[in-house]
Amino acid sequence: MTLPRFSMGIGDRFAHQGVAQLQAFVAAKAAGVTIAPVWNKSFREHSIIHSEPAATRAEADAAVKALGWSDPYYCDADHIGQKTVDGFLAACDFYTLDVADFIGKAAEPASLGAFAARHALKAGKLELPGIDRPFSLGSSDVERIAGKYLFAVQEAGRIYRRIEAAKGKGHFVTEISMDETDLPQTPLELWFILSAIADEGIPIQTIAPKFSGRFNKGVDFVGNLAVFEKEFGDDLLVIAHAVATHGLPANLKLSVHSGSDKFSLYGPIGRAVKKHNAGLHIKTAGTTWLEEVTGLAEAGADGLALAKEIYLGALGRYDELAAPYASVIDIDPKKLPSPDTIGKWNAAQFVAALAHDQKNPAFNPSFRQLIHVGYKVAAELGPRYLGALEKHAAVVGKRVTDNLFDKHMRPLFLENLR
Repeated sequence: MTLPRFSMGIGDRFAHQGVAQLQAFVAAKAAGVTIAPVWNKSFREHSIIHSEPAATRAEADAAVKALGWSDPYYCDADHIGQKTVDGFLAACDFYTLDVADFIGKAAEPASLGAFAARHALKAGKLELPGIDRPFSLGSSDVERIAGKYLFAVQEAGRIYRRIEAAKGKGHFVTEISMDETDLPQTPLELWFILSAIADEGIPIQTIAPKFSGRFNKGVDFVGNLAVFEKEFGDDLLVIAHAVATHGLPANLKLSVHSGSDKFSLYGPIGRAVKKHNAGLHIKTAGTTWLEEVTGLAEAGADGLALAKEIYLGALGRYDELAAPYASVIDIDPKKLPSPDTIGKWNAAQFVAALAHDQKNPAFNPSFRQLIHVGYKVAAELGPRYLGALEKHAAVVGKRVTDNLFDKHMRPLFLENLR
C-alpha cells in the first residue's frame, strides 16, 4: 500500500462531515491536483466522543461511495501506541505511531554503542546534496543524539511489528510522529532518527517531526518564517538522502501535524516541496469541528443558541478542557468573552469572533482555541448536538467544504505547489 505524493489528514470528530470534506478533494482534483484524503481520529478523541474506529471507517467509505471517489483514501489510527493500537487494527490502514513520550528515555548501552559505531561519520562530517555546508560532529555527539532518540525509534519498531503481525506486511501505511514534545528536532537529528528507523526495518512513508515555532490548535503559526522555511527545506534534503542511502521507501515524505489554519506557512511549504519535487502530508486538527460550530452560529436561532451553550460550557470548564492541550494552545483568559457579552451577540458577531479571518478585527484567537478544545461539551450534548448538525447540514456542510478547499487546499496545493 503506497501513499500518493500529496495527502491530507481530515479529522471529523462527530463523523457527520465526510461527504462535505470529500467534496473539497473532488474540487481540488477538478482544479488539477489529486490529494489523498486520510480520515484521522485519535484514541483520546474516540474516548471523549464515545465512538469507535469502525465509525470513522464507515463514514469514510460512505462518503467515497456517495461521491464516486475512485482514488486512494485512508483511515488513520492517529497518535497510537502499544496500549491503544489493538482497537484500530480492524478499521484502519494508516497508522500514526506516536513515540514522543519515549524521547529522552535511554536505550540499552549495547544498542547505543552499536548504533554509534554503525553510523559514525567519516571525518566527523555529514555532507548532504543541496545543503550549503556539512554538519560536523564527533562520535560523542552521535551517542548523545542516539541517547535522546534511539529508544523512541525502537518503541516505534515494537508498535509497527505488532501491526504487521495483525495486518500483514505492505497492507498499511506507517507514519512516525515525534511532534508532541517540547523541543524541535534539527535536520541533523532527523538524519539519525531516519537511520535508526531504517535499522528497525520500519517501511515508514511519512514522518512528523516537531518544527521550530508554535503550532497551536486552530490558529496560525507563530514563529520566524525564514527559520521555518530553511529548516523545512533541509529536512526534505535529509529525507531524500536517507531514502537514497538507507533503503527507506521512495515516497517517504514530511508530515506537518496541526497543519490546519497555518496559513502563513503554506507559501514556504509549497516553495520547498516544489523546489525539491517532494511529497507532503498535512494533517488538519479540529478545523472541521470549528466549522461545525461556526455553521451552527451562522444558522441563527436554535443553532446560535447551541453554539453559545457550547462556548459557555467550555468557559466554565476551562482548566479541565485546556490541560490536555497545554503544549499546543495559547489562550489569554482576559480575551475570552464573558457570559454577558456572549448573551448579547447576534449570529454575525459570534461568527466574526470564531471564523479564522485574520483581517477581521473581531477575530478572537483565544475564543477560537477554547472552542477548539471544548468539543467534549458538544459530545455530552449527544443527540441534541448531532440533531442540530443534521438540521443545519446545508449551512454547516458548505462551511466545511469551503474551509478545506478555499483556505487550505487552494493556497497550499493549487497556488504554491503547481
